[in-house]
Amino acid sequence: MGAALRGAGKPTAKQWSAAKCRCTLSLCSQRPRPDSAMASPAGGVVIVGSGLIGRSWAMLFASGGFKVKLYDIEQQQITNALETIRKEMKWLEQSGSLKGSLSAEQQLSLISGCGNLAEAVEGTMHIQECVPENLELKKKIFAQLDRIVDDRVILSSSSSCLLPSKLFVGLAHVKQCIVAHPVNPPYYVPLVELVPHPETAPATMDRTHALMRKIGQTPVRVLREIEGFVLNRLQYAIISEAWRLVEEGIVSANDLDLVMSDGLGMRYAFIGPLETMHLNAEGMVSYCDRYCEGIKHVLKTFGPIPEFSRTTVEKVNQDMCMKVPDDPGHLDARRQWRDDCLMRLAQLKRQVQPQ
Repeated sequence: MGAALRGAGKPTAKQWSAAKCRCTLSLCSQRPRPDSAMASPAGGVVIVGSGLIGRSWAMLFASGGFKVKLYDIEQQQITNALETIRKEMKWLEQSGSLKGSLSAEQQLSLISGCGNLAEAVEGTMHIQECVPENLELKKKIFAQLDRIVDDRVILSSSSSCLLPSKLFVGLAHVKQCIVAHPVNPPYYVPLVELVPHPETAPATMDRTHALMRKIGQTPVRVLREIEGFVLNRLQYAIISEAWRLVEEGIVSANDLDLVMSDGLGMRYAFIGPLETMHLNAEGMVSYCDRYCEGIKHVLKTFGPIPEFSRTTVEKVNQDMCMKVPDDPGHLDARRQWRDDCLMRLAQLKRQVQPQ
């Protein structure tokens, strides 16, 4: 997201408990209420956690016309989150990058805050958990939700690596549970990995897939849980070989990044590795006939999992800091530049999307 969203910290991993509901209306008191032309779809959405990912989800669901309740145990964090969302949406509208057909004010009128979990979930059809990546904390939240929801609500986690079988263990509503893992920053990167628990009902996957498409995201179905899901397994494979190549003195850290950003990344922004294979010959069969022996030969030369030794970490960090110093100001400015690039790329992809 832009600087405003990135500036605020994530919610702390404190004990979460129900508190008296204080829906934060002060920021919305002057906004037009939704009329019949912009009425929300049936059922609302609850976001549990008002950090960066929670705020991003709130904006995405509001862009699809859904009423959103933002829950947090600390009222001040709710207030701060709503103000941050307001600033970000106004900036997006001014820059022509606001998602959805509603104005910023109309979308903001759909988002409110609540400090009582039981009241927040009343009338909801989807709950998106966005607390810090801590298994025990997330399990505690879902156990609390499990006691107060009915049989129609989808319980979804934004976890990036925790297996559903560990996350949702022992829940009565396990058939309604799923991981919907977004990619940071989710407002500009549309992919969402849908990862089921072994007992997740097919209808839960289907409903979540349809909901993600409704708000403009690109959901993919992970057919069964696996460590790292799909995105991180691919990302870690790249990181692993990149690290080995730098550590073994084959290429500098900065040149390694150029191989991806100005090489592989150029086509991977539009097509994946399997379609790349398909297009780089007369189809997939032709590609494999030509190149698979060479691929296997190179793969056999790959080394073991890197140890990420302190010596190499410091060497790579020195190279990275020559490009982007690691103080908060430079890092935040570079993140804003990255997000601006992602915004423009997303716009280009929409323009050139094949029919």
